[in-house]
Order: sequence, then C-alpha cells, then structure tokens
Amino acid sequence: MSNPVITSNKAKPSYEEARIAEFLNQQIADLDGKVNVSFEFFPPNTPEMQKTLWSSIKKLEPLSPDFVSVTYGAAASTRSRTHDVITKIIRETELTAVPHLTCIGSTEAEIESIAEDYWSKGVRHIVALRGDLGQEAEQGDFKYATDLVYKLKQLHDFEISVAAYPEVHPEAETAKADLDNLKRKVDAGASRAISQFFFSAEKFLRFRDQCQNHDLQIDLTPGILPVTNFTQLQKFAKFTQVDIPDWMYKVYDGLQNDPETSRLIASHIAIEQVKLLVKEGVSDFHFYTLNRADLTYAICHSLGKRCLTPAA
Repeated sequence: MSNPVITSNKAKPSYEEARIAEFLNQQIADLDGKVNVSFEFFPPNTPEMQKTLWSSIKKLEPLSPDFVSVTYGAAASTRSRTHDVITKIIRETELTAVPHLTCIGSTEAEIESIAEDYWSKGVRHIVALRGDLGQEAEQGDFKYATDLVYKLKQLHDFEISVAAYPEVHPEAETAKADLDNLKRKVDAGASRAISQFFFSAEKFLRFRDQCQNHDLQIDLTPGILPVTNFTQLQKFAKFTQVDIPDWMYKVYDGLQNDPETSRLIASHIAIEQVKLLVKEGVSDFHFYTLNRADLTYAICHSLGKRCLTPAA
C-alpha cells in the first residue's frame, strides 16, 4: 500500500535554505564529540528530589563533562546542602565538582573557612557570585563578586568562573557598565565566564564581540537551558530580564498540560541553538539541567558526546 501524499500550504524551503540546513547538520555530525560540556545542578531539599538528582548525575557522568557545578543559595541550609552534594560527588564519582559560592551576607572569616574546606577536599575550581541582594546584604563583608574573586585568589590558586549577561545584568545601568564590571572580575583573577541563559544566538555572539572589543581576555561559555516548563520560564525570564522571542510563545502555546511534547520541543530548540553557536566557533557549552538528565543527555548525544557503554 502506497503512502498517502501529504500536502501543505507552507512554502517549501528554498534550495539555499536546504543547503544551509544540511551544512549545519553535517557540521554537527562531523564534531564527533569535539565539544566541551559542563552541567549545573542545584541541591535538593526533599528525598524525592535527592533521588532525581543522583539519578541524573549517574546518567550524565559517562559523558565525561569538563565539570559539574552545584548552585549555592543565601540560606544557611542551602549552603549546607551544596557542600554535601559537592562532597558526595567527590567521594562517589570521577567528576570534577565545582561549587558555586556567593558572598553577600558572609563575613570574610566565613568565606575563608568555606574556601579552605573546599581546597582540603580537592576542589580547585569555584563559581564565584555576588548573590541576591536582601536584608542580610548589610551584615556581610563583601559587596561585589569582584571582592570574592580577589579573596579566593589570595587564599589559593583556584580556577574562578563568574557570571556573564549577554542581555545585560538587570541591575546594570548600561551595557558598558556591565562589561566594565565583568572586566573587574577578570582583573581580580577570573578566567571563565558562564553566561546567563538566552534564546537568541545572535545576542550571545554580539556579546562575545563586545567582550573582545572591551579587551576582556576570558573564556566565555554559553549557558544552555532546555525549556520543559514554559510557564516557569516566563517567571525566570521576568526576574532575569531575559528576552523570550515571540516564536517561543507560539510553539509552546497549548502545551501547558503536555509535558511530553514540551520536552520534544525543548530538545529541538536547544539543539538548533547549539548548531548555530558551533557554526560560529563556539565549542564549550554549560547546560542548566534543573537536576534532570534526559534532555541534556539527548542534546549531548547529538553533539557526539557519548559514553562507551549505555547509560543506566
């Protein structure tokens, strides 16, 4: 029985569009794993979330990421959970564990104690952040991430990663002021900047150009967020002032109660995003996993980052 003929009112892609698409697909296939990836997790606060986290870590470990980072909150309980996750990663995996460390509300003695403890456990890389401003901000000895970077480099020769904002930090007065702030963090000792998530590859690439024009000598790694919950994303984006393109509202429309289709779309968007960045010479990618491995694993598989044996 012959297949039915499917007709469409949509215009067929031009030869040039098809050629470009084929080129990008071939370029991804040719990578054969020649990209570097890292993954971000957050400390769980329930037994169920803890199981999800460790299941995800175990599935992604065989992909041999450059490192895995664990976020760090302002509350003391979150700080303790971050420390516990980092310690367990070091003890039970072959992964390079990289803790986030925020300084707002902390005394110099507290930061010294945390840093010395991490160094004694073999941690050599820290993501240094200011943290969210709040009432406790007045109680600490640090006001800026630059101060934290400088302090950490005084203590030990940590590799320091910091945050970067392709669409400008929400508190920055201007884009130039934001770049000046990043430059201060570099001058204090940071060697890598991990970007806030974004959905316009062009904005990231323009930001990369601006960094180069600003004489910013730092490795710039794009942060990739596969979006499975579009409603939640809108809240994140409003808080961080990340632009959500109009086309994303259209493709996620009507999927509020359809997580399976949302995951398929999320995977497609992230892969296309990575394709465009690879074409422009980007080779390092940092994935915000939200503690779930499935989409990140699928995307990395498409990039050729694969384990020798199937993941459990």
